[in-house]
Formats: sequence, structure tokens, C-alpha cells
Amino acid sequence: MSGPADALASFLDAAVVIGGVPLLLREVVGNLFGLASAVGGMRRRVWAWPVGVVGNALLFTVFLGGVFATPQAVDLYGQAGRQVFFLLVSVYGWVRWSRTRREGGAGAPAVTPRWATGRERALLAAVMVVGTLGLAQVFARLESFGPYPDAWIFTGSLLATYGMARGWIDFWFVWLAVDVVGVPLLVAAGYYPSAVLYVVYAGFVVWGALTWVRAHRQERATTAGAGGPQDPAVTALG
Repeated sequence: MSGPADALASFLDAAVVIGGVPLLLREVVGNLFGLASAVGGMRRRVWAWPVGVVGNALLFTVFLGGVFATPQAVDLYGQAGRQVFFLLVSVYGWVRWSRTRREGGAGAPAVTPRWATGRERALLAAVMVVGTLGLAQVFARLESFGPYPDAWIFTGSLLATYGMARGWIDFWFVWLAVDVVGVPLLVAAGYYPSAVLYVVYAGFVVWGALTWVRAHRQERATTAGAGGPQDPAVTALG
């Protein structure tokens, strides 16, 4: 009788061949969890965070292809490393959204979308530039497949996840900037399920951004009608 260890080993090695190209089952499943997490984020549901964590854990093993013997045998250190930091940022988002959900009562969303203030946007831009330039040097020494694209994806992904935790509408556009670089990199490295998902994400990002903008306008109108305080980002933007 096979034990849990054998079942885990079978899952890690499971693959399907499409058009002569082997695709790891865990890459497909990990990306499906990622997509489900994105849907939950758009709908502002707390479960988006733990679902995303499962996907991150699976994709961590995928992107260290040389270590975990994936068909690509390519180590994308930026892609793998960001899964680890995703876990940390996801815990922050999970706690933050859970607290907001409890305080809001039954039926309340876990976060109230708003635009980032001018200062917050400037900080995002600065971290994006400095993080990309700095991490590229690290990834180059690790023989990353593409140090600058890896660094861009790594930095942008963390900023987008943090922005989602904070409820900034801007995070959707940071994700779009990540997708533009991520698709060519993943195709070149042979991570086709991930590349396809990035293309799907691009369309989903537009949908998510429009959904959050609409929710922001509706909730701002409700707050203004009730004589409540203005969103600080709205005040800053005039």
C-alpha cells in the first residue's frame, strides 16, 4: 500500500504531454489556484489569500526546475523567490482583510477599494525602479535565466500583492506591467501553462480594475450621501 510520501512523489512527477511538450500537473494546478485567488481578490473575499498560498507553494517547486527536476530544468530564481515572499505578504493581506471583514459584519467586503495617493504612487514607482535594478544584480550572480525580467517580475509582483492587501486600485495596473514582461520570459523558458495564465491574467486585470473602480465609486457615493468622511486618496487627488 502506498503511503502519503508515495502519493506526494507521484503528484510532483505527474505530467501530461501536449503537442510533444511535457507539462507538469503541479504547474497547471498551481496556476489554477493562482487564478482562483485573483478571482477572490476581485470579489474582495478573504479566502483569496489562503488559496493563493497553496498556488505559491506549488509554483515554488515548478520554477526551481533544476532543483526539483522539472522538464524545463531551468531555475527562474526571481519567479521562485517571489513565491516565498508572496507567502509573507499574503499572511499580511489575510490578517488585514480578515480584521476588516470582522469589523464590517455579515455581508461586508473585506476591503474598500481606493486609488493610492500621490505619495503612495511615488513610493511604488521608486521601489519598482530600485528593486528591479538591485535584484537584477543578485539574480545575475545566481545565473538567472533573465536577471532584469526576473527582477521586474519579482518586484512588481510583491508591490501588486501589497497594493491588493491595502485596497489600492492601482495594484491591477502593476500586475499588467508584470504580465507584459512575464509572458515572453515564461514562453522562452518553456513554462507554457504559466505563460498562458499570464495572458489570461492580462484580460482579467482589466476586468478586475473596472470592477474595483466601480465599487470605489459606488461606496464613495454611499459614504458621501451618508455625510461620512471622504476617502483620503480622493481628497488628495482633488
